Formats: sequence, structure tokens, C-alpha cells
Amino acid sequence: MSEQEKTPISDFYAKDPIKADQQVFGRKSHADRRGFLRGAGLAALGAALGSGMVFHRNFPAGLIPQALADASVVPGKDGLVILNDRPMNAETPAHLLDDTITPISRHFIRNNGIPPQDMAAHGWEMRVDGFVDRPLALSITDLRRDFEVVSRQLVIECGGNGRAFFDPGASGNQWTVGAVACAEWTGVRLADVLKAAGVQKEAIYTAHEGADMHLSGDRAKRPLSRGVPIEKAMDPNNLIAFGMNGGDIHPMNGAPLRLVVPGWPGSCSQKWLTRITLRDQVHDGAKMTGTSYRIPRYPVAPGTDVPVEDFEIIEAMPVKSLITHPVDGIKLSRSSLEVRGHAWAGNGKVSKMHVSHDFGATWQRADLDEPANPFAWQHWRASLTFPKPGYYEIWAKATDDHGVSQPFTIGWNPKGYLNNFYHRIAVTVTE
Repeated sequence: MSEQEKTPISDFYAKDPIKADQQVFGRKSHADRRGFLRGAGLAALGAALGSGMVFHRNFPAGLIPQALADASVVPGKDGLVILNDRPMNAETPAHLLDDTITPISRHFIRNNGIPPQDMAAHGWEMRVDGFVDRPLALSITDLRRDFEVVSRQLVIECGGNGRAFFDPGASGNQWTVGAVACAEWTGVRLADVLKAAGVQKEAIYTAHEGADMHLSGDRAKRPLSRGVPIEKAMDPNNLIAFGMNGGDIHPMNGAPLRLVVPGWPGSCSQKWLTRITLRDQVHDGAKMTGTSYRIPRYPVAPGTDVPVEDFEIIEAMPVKSLITHPVDGIKLSRSSLEVRGHAWAGNGKVSKMHVSHDFGATWQRADLDEPANPFAWQHWRASLTFPKPGYYEIWAKATDDHGVSQPFTIGWNPKGYLNNFYHRIAVTVTE
């Protein structure tokens, strides 16, 4: 038996997703997106599942079966739900986000391309160029030596978190509520590095590049290269990070160097960072144009075909909250319950938190903590008493310091971005 045949399919995908996808799914190339399972790949997969896959010809390209996805495909991650494996994307069930600071093992994964094979901190270099007075080439050692090192708890949330609940549906990863995390990031302020380079008056936007590779394997293409207005880039809360929760950054979260631009879509926080260019125009890199990370500039009816020119770039994320305890679907043999979770806002902070157990007829004020620092999520808790046995839902609603509250439902948009309606969980009181 060959070494390939001895390797579990999950490990095979984690080690070499391109080769795995070609051999398991029988593709001739990465462009063959609709390749079917066949031949030796089908036999090997059937052996791994313990049974033949009856409708294997209908199985979507770019996935592994859920029975295998339930296992830990990514070393160092625990309990994540795999949405896609080419590129790797995985969310965290809400009840696994109960920690004050998100453990590395439970930080969601959002990739657009193929991560670099070499993520060694030694020898890693990032450049700062474009409309600057002094172009820079900086190692991680240089960053540590030449700039103040700070640690901050910062929320990162995918712009498509909640996409699964849009009707009609939107294409893309079908995130439910778990594409969000608040780790403690360590690094240097992006603003300090840009000031050292000397920001020229012509600079109006940043452009970020990482070491990941396009899914096609074409090194001339970028899987993701986004940026932010220079005013946002100079916010002192943005970090060029080389540490996560007191240790190294997880490889799937951007090791050894990444941006953390809190409050805006996670796509602005470039992973595997190699370059920041200051431009005299809005950046037009990969996933910056067309409809990527954009919404219509006016309300639209569900299913509307919106002209591309009527989309605008997403900036600050909306106010939002999450119930992390108890787990959805819990059955109680008592009439009282402590409910807790987190709340955050992309532009400012959360000022009030409420919960309801009667479908929004009444709302109870929850205890809400101050953020550990700007752009950290805020922890909340409340004690609920249920009047009699039966089925209940707990709804959570945050209000930011501008007076904007989470809505019961949100307006539809073609790409399924910015879903911030109430998080709700089911509770059954049995006696």
C-alpha cells in the first residue's frame, strides 16, 4: 500500500488540498470544478465512509463528505464546522464561543486561496511602498525592535456571517453565526509603520497583499487583495500582528504575519501579509471590484438584479450579538436559566443589551460589560425565569452607542452580507 493510501483523507486534504482534490475527485485541473468522484478515488472514499456513496455523481466539487468533515481536518482546531475545503472555510458553533477571549482552536477559518507552504517567521518580510517617502522592507524582528509592541482583544467577523439565512439565498459560504471571533492579537500599530514610511498627501487608500496562492495555481493571480481608506488605516487600533493569544498565529489564521483591521469586514485583515501599498485611488485588487464585499446603495426587493455600478464598498460592520450559553435546543428540568454571550459594533461600542423569551413581546435588560479595549466584544449575561413547561425561544438584541439596534429582520442584498438580525436559540422546559 502506498503512503498516499495510508493517509486519512482529512490529513491528505490538510497537507495538499490541490493534489487531494485532483486525485479524490478525479479532476484533470483546478479549473475542472464539476469533476465527479470516480475510479480509485471513489473506492478509497467509500472505504473511508464505511459504505458506498450512492449519489456520488451529484456530490459537489470542492467538498469532503460531512462524515469526514466532522473530524478535525485542520490540526489545532476543535469543533469547527467545515463549510468548504477548497479553499478551507470553517465556522464555530455559537456555544463554543463562550470564552472571554476566543481560543485559537475555536477561531473560525476564512480563506480565499491556498495558504503558503512556508510560514516560518524567520526570513518573513513585508514591504511598504507606493505613495510613501521611504519605502520599507521589514522583517518580524524589525517590527518588534523598531515599533511599540501592543496586545489588543479585537473582533474579526466575516462580512458574509449570517448568509445562510437569506431568502432567496445568496451564493458563497453559507455561514450561520460562527464566522466571528475575538482573540487577543499582538503586534505593532499599522499607523506607526505607515508614519515611519512617510504617508504622502496623494495617498488615499491602502492595498494589501498576502503570500497565499490563487486556487487556479496561477501565481500571476491574487486570491484576495483588499484595502481601506487611509483614514481607516491610520486608526491606532489596527495591528500588523505576529502573535495570537500569547503565542504564534495559527497557520489557517494567517501565520506568521497578518493585518487586523477591526470593525470592518474580515477580508480587510489580510492574512500571510507580505506587502502594503499606498495608492492614489481606491484599490482595485482581487475582491475589491464588482460586487465583492459590496451592497446596493439603496434598498432592493429580494431577488432584484442590481446593476454593478449601484453597489458600494462595505465599511463598518453593523451592531450584533451572540448567545453562547446555553446551547441551542437545550432541554431544562428547571424554570430558571442564566443566559450569556457577547456583543460588538463595527463603529463604536454596544451601550445596551436585551433578551426576550416571549418572541419579542417584552424585553429584559441584560448586564453588559465594558469592552476590554476599543473593538473588543462585550460580554453580557441575564437570568431568565420561564412561567411554565413548554417551548421557548431566547432572542438577543444589542443597541450601539449611536442608538442603532439589531433588527428582527434585515433587507435582502444579492451577496448575503451584513446579516445582523437577532440571534435566537430554542429552549424546552420539561417540568
